[in-house]
Amino acid sequence: MEDFPYPLPMLLDGATGTALEAAGMPADIYRPGGSGAEQWILQHPDALRSLQNAYIDAGSQAVLAPTFGANASLLAAYGLEGRVAELNAELVHLTQSIAKPRGVLVGGSICPSGLFVPPYGEADFDDIYDLYRQQIRALDKAGVDFIAIESQTSLADMRAAVLAARTTDLPVFVTIAVDESGHTVTGSSLLPVVITLQAMGVDAIGLNCLLDPMLPLIEEVCLHTAVPIIAKPDVRSSDETLLTPESFAQKMRLLMQAGARIVGGHDDSTPEHIAALKEVVQEFGEPEIPEEPDCYAATIETEAFFLGDDIAFSEPLACTSHLADDLIDLEDDRCNTALVEVESLDDALLLAENSGMTRLPIAVHCDSAPVLDAALRYFQGRLIVDSECQIEDEVLEPLAAKYGAILY
Repeated sequence: MEDFPYPLPMLLDGATGTALEAAGMPADIYRPGGSGAEQWILQHPDALRSLQNAYIDAGSQAVLAPTFGANASLLAAYGLEGRVAELNAELVHLTQSIAKPRGVLVGGSICPSGLFVPPYGEADFDDIYDLYRQQIRALDKAGVDFIAIESQTSLADMRAAVLAARTTDLPVFVTIAVDESGHTVTGSSLLPVVITLQAMGVDAIGLNCLLDPMLPLIEEVCLHTAVPIIAKPDVRSSDETLLTPESFAQKMRLLMQAGARIVGGHDDSTPEHIAALKEVVQEFGEPEIPEEPDCYAATIETEAFFLGDDIAFSEPLACTSHLADDLIDLEDDRCNTALVEVESLDDALLLAENSGMTRLPIAVHCDSAPVLDAALRYFQGRLIVDSECQIEDEVLEPLAAKYGAILY
């Protein structure tokens, strides 16, 4: 964690949307035909000034600009899809006018796209990437200090957003939202997300939204993460009881004892909750992490496959309409990794769509750099790349590194 750009522990802000609703923002503003929260905030800047100054007074070292839903897809509901750059810039500059004179960092907040790639939906990965890239370009130009990719529910969304964010030099934070079982709507959990995204170069990873599932998930990943863990939960327990600032702080102490070092509040949290959390944060220093976290793993959306010293490839599997069955049926005592032959863009898409069927880590063999790029881009997880591919090392190595793949 020596490469993390800010001192740890790091105290973020609390809720924006629910707090602004309490300050008078109409709850129906998000409905199609409404004006959208972004316009309301710009029309009522004093509401944001009051809220963010209160968070800074409470101890927040960073606040998030209210750009959470300011992407073209969501803004289209209000007829504002042509104003992505303008609205993001204005919202960031408003937050900067509040935070910067007080020495506080400003993050650019990004929400899920709401789009799903096969087999969960029909969206195209590149369209999701372009959606994120447009907003991230606007946030970067506006001068945010870091990108906060929040409340994510699918690994495809996270990877698209991270790839877009990595086209800038900004630090990237990612949080996922899980249900009571600890899983996202696509079945992912924190461990495969951590393994996948830290290999892609994100700077911090963790959880927001529901509080109760967080502790066991953070305990599970603490030995496998080389980046700081984020915890930014709602202030409600599983029975919907609203937690007092003191009760919230007590629960956050447990999360910090488990390893979280970037903390704040999500829905229904207030400056009073952040002030109570500050008292807890002051009890902790930088996290103790293993000298060599166990990150040597391949992943799919729903699982991490930890690897030993000896990776034994199967006989090559062709990318055909039977690939899912071939992955399910692969049983060979002589191999511990499924090797898939990828020869075309269609093969790359077939692999991406069927990879969830595997019971083994997946490796790919490909002799074309553009095709391998597609295979790595569209695969929702972390692949192993066969180093025997007929691609020059000076091309193969940076390509694998871009997507966090393992060369073997």
